[in-house]
Amino acid sequence: MPSVTHDDAPLLADLMPWSVAPPRLGRGWPAAPDAASLGARWDALVRAEGPDREALFQPSRSRTPHTAVAQLPGGSGGTRKLARASGPCPEPVRVLHAPFDEQWLIPDQRLIDAARPELWRVADERQVFVVEAAAARGGGAAQGPAGPPLLATSLLPVLRTGRIRPLYRRPGAVEPNLAPGLTGHLAARLGRDTSAMDVLAWVMAAARPSPGGLVVPLTGDAGAWEEGVAVGRRMLWLMRRDGERPRLPGGRRPYVRAPLPSRPLTLRYDRDEEALLLDGGRVAPVPPGAWDFEAGGVRVLEQWFTARTESAEPGTLAAIRPPTWPQAWTSELLELITVLALLAEGRPPRAAGAEVPDPVTPAELRAAGVLPVPAAARRPASVLDAREEGPEGQLALL
Repeated sequence: MPSVTHDDAPLLADLMPWSVAPPRLGRGWPAAPDAASLGARWDALVRAEGPDREALFQPSRSRTPHTAVAQLPGGSGGTRKLARASGPCPEPVRVLHAPFDEQWLIPDQRLIDAARPELWRVADERQVFVVEAAAARGGGAAQGPAGPPLLATSLLPVLRTGRIRPLYRRPGAVEPNLAPGLTGHLAARLGRDTSAMDVLAWVMAAARPSPGGLVVPLTGDAGAWEEGVAVGRRMLWLMRRDGERPRLPGGRRPYVRAPLPSRPLTLRYDRDEEALLLDGGRVAPVPPGAWDFEAGGVRVLEQWFTARTESAEPGTLAAIRPPTWPQAWTSELLELITVLALLAEGRPPRAAGAEVPDPVTPAELRAAGVLPVPAAARRPASVLDAREEGPEGQLALL
């Protein structure tokens, strides 16, 4: 079938027009797979004084212990210059640190080179952040066994990948980040109500890389729409891991067959036995689809394991970590295997590049006034629901 191009399918950048560059931490130690290590790292930092504190901090062009910055939206972190800071560590928050890798972060703008406060302002339990996978930015290969070009998360994403598109422009699931008039036009074409979450589900199932960026073929065929939305909603459920936890059928669920060592150093996969080997530890069954699953051109399970086992330079804050492999990481690993296996099995049924029936083209959207989107739709909304503290405790002017 003919391939999808930006001439017959709208760009994701037009359908979800407001996007934000990914946060840039600038230093690795404010994030970790466990929250306890972050508290210990903070304590070590504030115990140090003068040049020792500065060396531990790892200054960059954007941040030093003497940088004055505002508080993160939501009242996270302090505003006193870090060179004079004391007291307990700000409560770590759960973030998406890498594809399918949920870690913890000290939510303090003094520690982060580019925190993207506009993302923090709209982060809440109803928000969904859509993240472009790195491989999707250059119009590379279309979706296949390696995984989808888009990731979705309910957590604040701090991945070093492509642009981030929140589903909602304001907290409380208010003002969808969709081209104005899009849901109404689709509802008229489909003959049924169409919500912002329906559109997002279709986007997750249908998005494809193209030379001009990610495109999203749209359809006016109600049956095809229902099929794609169902696939996309399942993808969203698996990626966000909200509500009921995913499980594989009995007999296919991964279990620890041989105890994991206290400090596993190597990870291997036995394809014949469908087993994941962590030194002498053994987890099985692990379907090949889970082991082969990639995001942004990187095998997810290997990246997840490396983030928990690679060595850090002695004497640095990053070297403060659990002395042994925590039980919680084993539970997270089993769930990750389950998620990847189910995602690999449930890839969208349409062949990459295939035409959708009764397509809704960019020309049609332009004729309906949906495109081009107004410039204001590409900018963040004004979110003034909470007072934000500026540097050194001053009132922040927004």
